[in-house]
Amino acid sequence: MDNFLALMDGFAVATQPIYLLYALGGVLLGTAVGVLPGIGPAMSLALLMPITYSLEPTAAIIVFAGIYYGGMYGGSTTSILLNTPGESASIVTALEGNKMAKAGRGASALATAAIGSFVAGTIATVLLSFLAPVVAVFAVQIGPVEYVALMIVAFLTVGALLGSSMLRGLASLGLGLFIALMGVDALTAQQRYTFGSPFLADGIDVVLVAVALFAVGEALYVASRLRHGPIKVIPVTGGWTKWMRKEDWKRSWKPWLRGTFIGFPIGTIPAGGADVATFVSYASERKLARGENKLQFGKGAIEGVAGPESANNAAAAGVLVPLLTLGIPTTATAAMMLVAFQRYQIQPGPLLFETNGALVWALIASLYVGNLMLLVLNLPLVGIWVKILQIPRAYLYSGILVFAALGAFSVNFTPIDVIILLIIGVFGFFMRRYGYPIAPMVVGLILGPIFENQLRRSLAISQGDPIALISSPVAATIYVALIVIFALSFWLRRRQRQFESTDIDSTPSGPANDEVKA
Repeated sequence: MDNFLALMDGFAVATQPIYLLYALGGVLLGTAVGVLPGIGPAMSLALLMPITYSLEPTAAIIVFAGIYYGGMYGGSTTSILLNTPGESASIVTALEGNKMAKAGRGASALATAAIGSFVAGTIATVLLSFLAPVVAVFAVQIGPVEYVALMIVAFLTVGALLGSSMLRGLASLGLGLFIALMGVDALTAQQRYTFGSPFLADGIDVVLVAVALFAVGEALYVASRLRHGPIKVIPVTGGWTKWMRKEDWKRSWKPWLRGTFIGFPIGTIPAGGADVATFVSYASERKLARGENKLQFGKGAIEGVAGPESANNAAAAGVLVPLLTLGIPTTATAAMMLVAFQRYQIQPGPLLFETNGALVWALIASLYVGNLMLLVLNLPLVGIWVKILQIPRAYLYSGILVFAALGAFSVNFTPIDVIILLIIGVFGFFMRRYGYPIAPMVVGLILGPIFENQLRRSLAISQGDPIALISSPVAATIYVALIVIFALSFWLRRRQRQFESTDIDSTPSGPANDEVKA
């Protein structure tokens, strides 16, 4: 009952006119940027982060929530009409959705994606509302030793499971931890890894690194791989009120629900994020299809759009559970959300519901509001999104670089930050070029200082005895859970690889095929 009342208080904040405008602006910006070729939710958040610098915390977080959900929605439009997934989670949508568009049923594909995203997002947000406080009650009881165990779980799962190679993921994580240690040691006041440069004495700002990797590096990588010439967008015909036929509704509602309950639990654990959830959903729909419906798979089956899009958006809500309650980001997009919190000196974790309860419940309430706004806006405005897809790419990616540079300068208003942005951005380009995932590096940079602080506290309490790090019953349980998570994750990944190699004959073109999981 207390949680329900807190949620009602959150709605009282989120439905204030000014916050409704912020939510509307967030979902519009998120969708507009997310619909662009090769730009996923993580890049949308990184690119648009500078616009929130002048806002107070509640407004900024509501804007970010809108951008987050809007970016998830926008990817389906690109996949269906352009056959260019902006991220790995949209690959499955492109498999069936683009074939539907080529057969003149693009409107149905867009409609089932939008409605499925709304259904999944709403149900998953309800689950988030009731599950997150329960997890927080447990998490608030943990001490430094248990927190060290949680950080190790975050490092190993994100480093090993995000990306196609475990070694490259862990190497990226190590680089992030190295950058996190730059600056002045909080305990000894000695400079570490600054190479004698006064500009590195205060360390490198997390926002700067995130924008450099997700915006500059990603823009350079995507621009280098996109085809030359005009973008050919499949036209959408028919009035939006007539997009879903009776048969389409009948074939879509069960995949919407199945996708929701597949995506949410996978999103709450470090099992590979929304891309694994979409492949599991697609495989399930293909296996459950019967008769004529089964024969349509590979040729434009609406179930192959409805299920994965629902799983995608349900997983997006699921990743907020460990982020808000434990401070652990399990995806690149969640890492960007964590950066947004830290920008306002708010640290997600066990005490978040106690120290910033009003803000958290306003955020959760804004997810309901933003989800409804997206459904109302997406279908009528699909013509505008199609026009955005036709922006010349030279203008598009040069604009991204300029916007990122302005954002970097606004962090501390020093030109050196722009130079650091470009250096790290070029480095991020080569990381993507050679298959090193970006997300582990950002997670290492964000969680590194927290891990160091908790590790020092744990060793101080145990008087330097490292056995104390694993002797706690809760810590031992967490390490056992880590083993279970790894086993489950590798099994899911194995099923996904088998599915890709045996059941998918043609892979959609676009940057997402080259591990845009970061």
